[in-house]
Amino acid sequence: MSETDELAGLSEEERRHKLRTQKHKAVVDARIATAKVDKGLLLVLTGNGKGKSSSAFGMVARMLGYGRKVAIFQFIKGKQDVGERAFLSRQPGVTWENCGEGFTWETQNRARDIAAAEAGWEKARAALSDPEIALVVLDELTYLVTYRYLDLDEVTKALRERPAMQHVVVTGRAAHADLIEMADTVSAIRDEKHAFRAGVRAQQGIDL
Repeated sequence: MSETDELAGLSEEERRHKLRTQKHKAVVDARIATAKVDKGLLLVLTGNGKGKSSSAFGMVARMLGYGRKVAIFQFIKGKQDVGERAFLSRQPGVTWENCGEGFTWETQNRARDIAAAEAGWEKARAALSDPEIALVVLDELTYLVTYRYLDLDEVTKALRERPAMQHVVVTGRAAHADLIEMADTVSAIRDEKHAFRAGVRAQQGIDL
């Protein structure tokens, strides 16, 4: 059956849908055909909305599905009990480092926060030079730059000089403009509504 005959047998709504999706497919196929570069990506997940770390851990699951190695460095909220750490830290191929002593309003000690950040960064920097690690997650790293716990130039240098095929995900609010500029993919997650503001405490499996 020719395409003309096939269209003739469709309703007007079905015909419009088929023509529209055919055009869409042609555009998508053309874009896929021109994407020929393979490289390690730097992704920055920022904004004040919920889901930045959750997105990063979704990519961890994907990478583990391919049998690749992952290193996760959780800054700032490192002492908080969270479901992702309880699960992922037990998985083969995962290195998980707690690099903080809690949120800054809990610790209330800048010197201790800086010391924890620097110690965690030393471990992260080692992972950023290891070509066997396919994905490095730097969870809440943006805060360390904003609070000047870490030197921005040192951070960007390590990201720039990492192995060519190593992927990195940086999460946290208010990502520095330099991180956004050097990133391959940036997602700004916006806060429209949050249960906490209605008095709902953090829920296991959703927030923790």
